[in-house]
Amino acid sequence: MAVTCVRKVDFPMIDLAGIAYYPRIYDLCHRAFEDCWEKFTQHHYHHILTEVGVGFPLKHIESEFHAPIRYGDTISVEISITKIGTTSCIWSYIMANQKGIKVWSSSQTTVCVDMQSLEPVPIPQEIRKAMIEHLLVEVEHV
Repeated sequence: MAVTCVRKVDFPMIDLAGIAYYPRIYDLCHRAFEDCWEKFTQHHYHHILTEVGVGFPLKHIESEFHAPIRYGDTISVEISITKIGTTSCIWSYIMANQKGIKVWSSSQTTVCVDMQSLEPVPIPQEIRKAMIEHLLVEVEHV
């Protein structure tokens, strides 16, 4: 199942053309990524990083811009997990504006790493179980 985070597009996100500057869209995406952890695992991403000791840095990203994101828009970011492997997972992002128009989509692969060594590690079972509950497509059995 997907989770949805909602954010306003504010002035610092806008370029001279009056639309969201693309690095700010990725920042918005990452903020939604951090927010979704509480919905997925009942823990803030900070807890995952510091207490559990793992992080999920980005390994691969594919994105498509469908329509302009404008100052004042309210953007809904729908995040779902489409694949879970042993050490990595694929996240799907769909952004829509307040009119329901899809403005951006992305597929992003993250790798579970130990925060001390930054080496890949298996996704911890408690986190993996929570992710599977929100999975939309496939899981690799380990």
